[in-house]
This record gives sequence, structure tokens and C-alpha cells, in this order.
Amino acid sequence: MLFNSITTETMLPKRLIRSSFAFKLKKLSLSKILLGFSLFVLAFLVLCAIAPSWIAPYSPTDMMTDQLLKAPSFAHPLGTDQFGRDVWTLVIYGSQQSLIMGVVSVLIGGFIGTLFGLLAGYWGGIVDSIFMRFNDILMTIPGILLAIAISVALGPSFFNVILAISVATIPGKARVVRSTVISIRNRPFIDAARAVGTSHLEIMVRHILPNCFSPLLVMMTIGVGSSILVGTGLSFLGLGVVKEIPDWGYMLSQGRSYMTVAWWVATFPGLAITLLVIVVNLLGDEIRDRMDPKKLRS
Repeated sequence: MLFNSITTETMLPKRLIRSSFAFKLKKLSLSKILLGFSLFVLAFLVLCAIAPSWIAPYSPTDMMTDQLLKAPSFAHPLGTDQFGRDVWTLVIYGSQQSLIMGVVSVLIGGFIGTLFGLLAGYWGGIVDSIFMRFNDILMTIPGILLAIAISVALGPSFFNVILAISVATIPGKARVVRSTVISIRNRPFIDAARAVGTSHLEIMVRHILPNCFSPLLVMMTIGVGSSILVGTGLSFLGLGVVKEIPDWGYMLSQGRSYMTVAWWVATFPGLAITLLVIVVNLLGDEIRDRMDPKKLRS
């Protein structure tokens, strides 16, 4: 009996080690699978945006009057819309405008937000109060409502939509950069740079700004998905750009009237939006995990 208890006690740690190792292996494999899937989907959508004619089987302006609201088939994998256009072709061509809106608006909002946060965090005092009170005013308004208000005031155009989304993304990025700058502006290497006569501009650009890059990159990556959702929401409400080739949001707006007779017209653009937002968020989570200082030390 004593032998059995000793054997059980010696076997137990080995089982725990094996189970924990198997769990880590499964977790690692799942993480790699999701990362590979995200990169593949994102690369495919970027290719669709850059060269849609290479992938689309039809022209987005081809209106086949004998193929109105046809269900998905071999000739039309995602069916046709109310004008007889191939939905698969429209989804491919619509990716261009959606991706541009998401990426460009995040870049513009990130640049302005970084500038505000850097100046407010470094100088402090009245500069910090002015910038942050303006930032607080913007943060009291939900991003989608702020984008809608700007789009209504400026009118529907591609530049105005990007501007509206950019303004809505400024407050969060400015707040993150400001908090990062405040945490490092009085560190010894900053004091040493001041002691040797380094200018304030050089300190901000060469010593402080690089330390803000990691959290800002993660926030901007994840923000692309939110910006795409806001942009498609504006197009869905009719505040986006009404072009001959519609984007995903406008395709949703048009397809909702045919949900009972042609569900595919609105379903597949909606799935494309969902898939793009998911893979962008997965990629942002992976970047955040890889740049986590605690994981880098371990």
C-alpha cells in the first residue's frame, strides 16, 4: 500500500507536467493557426483592393438584365443583385474603398492624436489643460455619432468620410500617447539629454516618441477594424460616397430591401465586413502580445 501511494505521488507531477505542456502546445498551435489565417485573409483582401480585375470574374458595371436577383450558382458563386451584377465581383471591388477608409483614417487620426498627446504630455501645465479639455469634449461624444455629425455637416464625399472617421479616432490615441509621455518624460535618460543641451524638439522626436510606438501601433492596428465599421455604417446610412461601384456598407443598405427574396445581396457584404474586422483585431491582439514587456522578459 505504501508502494502504491509513493508511485501515485511520483506519477502525479509527471501527469501535471504533461497536461500543462499539452495545453501550452494546443494554445500555441491555435495562436499560430489564427495568425496565419488572419495574415492570409488580410493579404487576399489587400490583393483584391490593389488588383480587383485579377480576381473578379466580371466587370462591376456589367448589368445582366436576364440575371436579376439570381441565387448563388456556379456562374455566380454569391448570386446577383437587383441590377443583375455579380455580387462576388462587387464584394471584391468594394474592398478597395473599405480598406482605404480604414487605413487612411487611422493614419490621419493617429498622427494628429500623437501630436496632441506628445505636446500635452511633454509640456504639461496650461498646454496639457487646453489639449486635454478639447480631447475630453471629443471623448464625450460617441465616435459613430461624431462621424455622422461631421459627415452631415460637410456633405457626402470620400475625403469628408475619411475626415469624419479620423476626427472620431483622435481622442483615444491622444490619451494613450499623453499617458506614455508623462510616464517617461522625467526619467534619467531624458534628464541627461536636457543636461547636454539637447533641444526640446529633438528630445520629443528622438527620445520620447520611439517609446510611444509600441502601444500606439497596437491601438492603430485594432483601430482599423473600428474605422472600417464606422465607414461602412456611414455608407449604410447614405452618408458615404455614392459611386457606380458601391462599397460594402452601401451594398448592405441596398440589399436590406431584398432580404426576403434575395438574402445573398446583403449577407455576403456583411460577412466580408465581419471577416475583415475579425482578422484585423486578431492581428492587433498578436502584435500586442508580442510587444508586451512582461512576455518579452519571460
